Order: sequence, then structure tokens, then C-alpha cells
Amino acid sequence: MSNHTNGISVMETNYGTSSTHTLTPCHTDDLDVEKGLGRAQTTVSIPSELFEKLCLAPKVPHAGNDTRRFANPTPLGFVGFVISTFTFSMILLGFGGASGLSPVVGIFLFTGPVLLFVAMIFEWIMGNFFPMMVMGLFTVFWLSFGLLNLPTLELGSPFATPSDPTGLSSQGYNAAVALYLIVWGFALFTFFIFTLKVNLVFATLFFLVSIGSWLLGAAYFKVSNGDYAGAMLCQKVGASLLFVDGILGWYVCFAMMAAEMRLPLSLPFGDLSHFWPSTNVEIKSE
Repeated sequence: MSNHTNGISVMETNYGTSSTHTLTPCHTDDLDVEKGLGRAQTTVSIPSELFEKLCLAPKVPHAGNDTRRFANPTPLGFVGFVISTFTFSMILLGFGGASGLSPVVGIFLFTGPVLLFVAMIFEWIMGNFFPMMVMGLFTVFWLSFGLLNLPTLELGSPFATPSDPTGLSSQGYNAAVALYLIVWGFALFTFFIFTLKVNLVFATLFFLVSIGSWLLGAAYFKVSNGDYAGAMLCQKVGASLLFVDGILGWYVCFAMMAAEMRLPLSLPFGDLSHFWPSTNVEIKSE
């Protein structure tokens, strides 16, 4: 049962529990006595599936009312993730004869990270812990990977030899990048474990990007050992997983925007929260 106040309120269903938040207080001085007009009390029920599409996280109660003052930042961050991941995967797959990441390094330094960073800040302000962590993780990933592919930095120069003047084919350089991607794979897989409490689409997305990161790491290890055929195979398979990831990302982004714009669509996400016991604790707002 919800407690009503004089005003407009929204009831958010929290996977079996509900709470009411007042959006706009209604005072007696807001009434127009001559016209007989005044604000009516209205309650809108948001089902857990819609909340899931809007926030991509189990509803965790927290003190404060910042969610009433800011737009949902999650779709913005997903746009940055999808544009970067989709472009990255298509170039690695050689679509249209594409080769090399230097022409689109700006996407990895600005488009993706800027949108993700802005989304991360507002997720933090609104108290959305898991989306904030996701946005922050991919912000630094694309920034670091963009710098890794910036030709002017000449990061391979310490490994340069007369036969390899750039050093980009050296064992030391490629082994270091391989270890970097493998560590990222473990970080992403850790996030995958927690997405098992959210929904199937989000869990699949993180699982694929984890495997994709490990495969790209394996590709760099193959290059460091001179196995270029094996490296190309690992690159193609890893990039294919990231391409599927990009498609899932577009699906998630479209579903969230459709929910925000109240389009009459019902796109399934595969709610996984009901497989977990409720661990919510009540936090009273001062």
C-alpha cells in the first residue's frame, strides 16, 4: 500500500515491493477558485519490466530525490558504447575493405568516452550504482584503446628494430597489449556475473564482450609469436562476437528510448531478477 500526499505521484514497482514518490507538491495556493481548477492526484504504476528497460538494473532503494530532476542518462551512455563497439568490430572484420583503426580513433577518444562519461556522472548523481560502474568501465576502456591506436604517440617505438621500424610487430609490444586485453576480459566477466541479476540481454552482451576481449588478446599473443594465420582467426572470431554485441547494444538502446518516449512497443529483455531472492533494505529519506 502506498502513502498518498497532495500532489502527483509515481508508484514504482520494485520486483514485489512498491514505493510512492511525490513529484510535484500541490498547495492550496495552486488552486484557481474562480475557474474551479486545481491539480488532481494521479498515480501511475510502472511495472518492473518497464523499469528494467529504463534503468537496466534491479531497483535498489536509496535516499534522495534526484531521480525526479534529471532525465534517464542510461540510453546516452549506450549510444556511446554502441557507436564505438559497432565501428570497432566492423573494421576488424574488414567490412568494405576497411583496415586500421587510425582513421576512426576520434570515435574512441571522443564519441564513445564523452557520452559514456556524461552518462556515468548522472548515474552517480542519481544513485544508480551498477549503470554508473558500467559507464565508467567503458569510458576508460575506449579512451585507453583510442590512445593505443593513435599513430602520433608511436607507442611501439621502444621496440623498434631495423626490420620493424615501428615496433608494432615486436614480441614485447604485442604481448603487452595481449595481457592488457586479457585483464579487461576478466574485468568484463566480473560485470557479467552481476548482470545475471538484471536481464538476459544485458547478461549476453557482457558475456560476449568478455569472450571477445580474450580472443583479441589471444590474437595479439599469436602476433607476438609470429603466428599471423592464427592471429587473424582469433581476430575475426572476436570481432564477430563484438559485432553481435553491437547489435544487442542497438536493441537495448532502442528499447530504452522507446520506453522513455512511451511508444506502444513491448520488447522483451528476459527478466532474471525473479530467480534471485530479494535483498533490498529500506532506506529512509531525510
